[in-house]
Amino acid sequence: MTRAVERSNLPDMTIPVELARLRNEIARCGGAVYLLTVSRDGRPHAVSVSLEWSDGSLVGGVGRRTAENIAERRLVSLLWPPAERGGYSLIVDATASLEGAGQAQRARLVPTRGVLHRPAAEERDSGAGCSADCVPLLR
Repeated sequence: MTRAVERSNLPDMTIPVELARLRNEIARCGGAVYLLTVSRDGRPHAVSVSLEWSDGSLVGGVGRRTAENIAERRLVSLLWPPAERGGYSLIVDATASLEGAGQAQRARLVPTRGVLHRPAAEERDSGAGCSADCVPLLR
């Protein structure tokens, strides 16, 4: 039996939820959050950021390179690592825009999709395979 067939026997983990659930998950995660952008040469650029909610968006200060990446490619992702071993990471896709200039430049991130993600139980134990235990939060 192939891995794809085995996965098809697992229950569907797709649970669409409202933005309020995303807010709750972000509050629960707290701590470190990483903003991921893409540079001009296609390389990922990850930085730790501090964010706050403002008018339905997440807003936080950004540096020069992150601002350049956002100016050229508005699709970004946010990552909150799991708080405990075997826990879920929170991954949020967003559309970004820039406000202000220089040292005061800030990114406004409008969430478009969110998911709680962790390796499936059998892979957490064995380290093999590529399936995952995912719970969509926003689509």
